[in-house]
Amino acid sequence: MAHGAPASTLTRPRRGLAFGRHVGNLSQLVIKELRSIRADPLMLMLVLYAFTIAVYTVTTGASTEVRDMPVGFVDEDHSSLSRQLGDALLPPLFKGAIPLSATEMDAALDQGRMVFVVVVPPKFEADVLTGHPTSIQINVDATAMAQAGNGATYIQSILMNEITNFKARREGGSEAPVDLVIRSMFNPNLMTGWFNSVVQVINSLTMLTVILSGAALIREREQGTVEHLLVMPVVPLEIMLAKIIANALVILAAAGLSLVLVVERLLGVPIAGSLALFMLGAALYACTVAALGILLGTVATTMGQFALLAIPTFLVLQLLSGSTTPMESMPLWLRYVMLTVSPTPHFVGFAQGVLYRGADISIVWPQLLALAALGSVYFAFSLRRFRHVIFGG
Repeated sequence: MAHGAPASTLTRPRRGLAFGRHVGNLSQLVIKELRSIRADPLMLMLVLYAFTIAVYTVTTGASTEVRDMPVGFVDEDHSSLSRQLGDALLPPLFKGAIPLSATEMDAALDQGRMVFVVVVPPKFEADVLTGHPTSIQINVDATAMAQAGNGATYIQSILMNEITNFKARREGGSEAPVDLVIRSMFNPNLMTGWFNSVVQVINSLTMLTVILSGAALIREREQGTVEHLLVMPVVPLEIMLAKIIANALVILAAAGLSLVLVVERLLGVPIAGSLALFMLGAALYACTVAALGILLGTVATTMGQFALLAIPTFLVLQLLSGSTTPMESMPLWLRYVMLTVSPTPHFVGFAQGVLYRGADISIVWPQLLALAALGSVYFAFSLRRFRHVIFGG
């Protein structure tokens, strides 16, 4: 000052000291939050279960694929065409055509021994060759609705292909006039397990991030430890950031290990894209939903109230995210509402693009930008609510 130094040069060290103090406070608060998570064995067991056993059982158990379905076959024609149709119903879709008589058909369906029964009428081959109208009856036990619908479609396609090929050979043609080739990209065998495994990881990430962040605040309010923070030289931003960072770190570590160890290695689902890019988007998403969890924690005063708020919030985020049903199937106004207020549809599209299709950042940057924008809005609103409720400011 005596040498006439500018005031701006004197404030720079002070700003540096203030920034360092904020970083130090934040690191200490993050360590405190991590220790509180470690001290809660039930919560750790929930995280472990959600990213291991839940992912595996949902992927392998909750399947709607047609596999080894029992098919009865009533052959009243006894022709070469009818035998060809019965021989075409092969594994792995079906167990093979099981011969039945017309009188046994109803009992087999009533007792649940057969899901499908195909009935070939008399003179079927002759009617096909002469062009007379004829039909094949496919009886379906629709109590298993998903498998029944998919299986009936498969049976119809198989029988039509066999009839077309048979008629073409008898009429002197070597092949059908049009060769329809279907190529399934990114999931060549159309296995629902490839889809369900990643969806379950996304659902667990969403649910547990909301629960952990909100429960951390509720727990401190119920135990009275939040008053200790009020007398410490910390600011609301540091406290809220610490809760978000600590809980996000735990969930991201669990999600990353689940993708590598459970999804990719144990279940054999290939990860097409960059795991690092996915973790970047998952970090943005985790911070956003963690801010949402803290917002719910400021509204509720007890853990029971928080659960009543978190459950419907999670259901809306999951069911209207595009993970279980396509966004295109929603009403147009609802689709725009969800894309505007919810980060989950953007993260689902991002995760599917990276993990399934191997997309790079040049393709998924709009989803990352949307996550960052929504995260900023959620964080600002939650911080304002957090400052008002906890600090009375």
